[in-house]
Amino acid sequence: MPLKPAERMKIPRNQPLIQPADDRIQNFQEVSEGFDVTRASEEALRCLECVDPVCMHGCPVEIDIREFIRLIYKKDYQGAISKIRESNYLPSICGRVCPQESLCEAVCLVGKKHEPVAIGKLERFVADYERNNGKFSPPEIAKSKGQKVAVVGSGPGGLTVAAEMAQMGYDVTIYEALHEAGGVLKYGIPEFRLPKHIVDAEVDRVKALGVKIETNVIIGRTLTIDELFDEDGYDAVYLGTGAGSPKFLNIPGENLSGVYSASELLTRVNLMKAYKFPEYDTPLKIGKRVAVIGGGDTAMDAVRTSKRLGPEETILLYRRSREQMPAREEEVHHAEEEGINFQLLTNPIRIHGDEDGWVKAIECQRMQLGEPDDEGRRRPVPIEGETVTFEVDTVVVAIGQSPNPIIQHTTPGLETTDWGTIVVDENGATTREGIYAGGDISRGGATVIEAVADGKKASRSMDAYLAEKKVKPQD
Repeated sequence: MPLKPAERMKIPRNQPLIQPADDRIQNFQEVSEGFDVTRASEEALRCLECVDPVCMHGCPVEIDIREFIRLIYKKDYQGAISKIRESNYLPSICGRVCPQESLCEAVCLVGKKHEPVAIGKLERFVADYERNNGKFSPPEIAKSKGQKVAVVGSGPGGLTVAAEMAQMGYDVTIYEALHEAGGVLKYGIPEFRLPKHIVDAEVDRVKALGVKIETNVIIGRTLTIDELFDEDGYDAVYLGTGAGSPKFLNIPGENLSGVYSASELLTRVNLMKAYKFPEYDTPLKIGKRVAVIGGGDTAMDAVRTSKRLGPEETILLYRRSREQMPAREEEVHHAEEEGINFQLLTNPIRIHGDEDGWVKAIECQRMQLGEPDDEGRRRPVPIEGETVTFEVDTVVVAIGQSPNPIIQHTTPGLETTDWGTIVVDENGATTREGIYAGGDISRGGATVIEAVADGKKASRSMDAYLAEKKVKPQD
């Protein structure tokens, strides 16, 4: 007989096996091993099967969480992953990098008195179970509608739109500027958080729907949006190119050799495999001491990546307190375990170089928290006369990114904001007919699951738009 809710509440939250910190800083293997069948079954038993599953409302793509967990409890793992994929076509990825602790798990009723159900780790479990056991089979695809859709960018939003539109019966092609598909999932997120073979497997799932992927195509240069419409015959275009242009502090010394943006560092390591040099021809000079500036997920990825490249000291410089860090708590905790030197309430003001133009130190202003700003966060203000200088060989700036403007500049009629993001309505439609956008290119900064949600919303809108157009005869 199933346990009563009161008995389920007493079951402690299961924890996955993880690599010990001293071991994992020596490699780029995945930190967490996830759940095995026993842990997954025990964790599924903790779900109260609420009449009103508020966890589902906390999910940006509204996965039927109650039902997929119930299927895990019944050991119907294929049924569980099929249920998830009805709402999210990238479960292996989102199960690893989605911030469940601030979304579905944050509203889990079990979490009112105890730790919430580990929803994200259960999602990862069934996705991994399917892949490891070769159980995947493509979902049913609707009859061809005879219309073509171009997706620009193969990140989480682009992959989602491609999968959604292909299942509806559209002829879909993804255009990716880099030499491999995956977008930020490939170049931005480290191997130890999201192994690249996982991304490749999810991309293959999309291709299994009949989606074509063209790499090394820079839309705005190789082809313009207008050429996609006028010469290649596309009926709609989705823009999911992310935000790949780094922001800098504009402090003295930022042009010295040895200063990287986080996107450059992570791209060299993740996509070009600099950590395997000289096996891969991508050298990366890191030095003995590294300072990473920032407090978000990208900063955590950059500082933990830097640690694994072998410096004697890796420092994180953040101008606010630990409690104000926007990074996921799990990533901050892992960084602390790995020996990252956290220098909080510390704001860089100058980078010093040697006579050859290489970084040799970074000077910082000590801060304290003052009055709240417009968002309610206490504003960091300088402590007069208190500065500190750290001797470093490398500085990595991880304070945010903005969209590359190439598409905006080459597409007439596409309205943008002062920050370079593309203006969209509540359905993802831009100011140009037939063009939709989502993720970082419209938000300026989005999580993977937000990009997925934008893609799903835009897909529904695109389908409604295309239904009004006359179906073109197939070639």
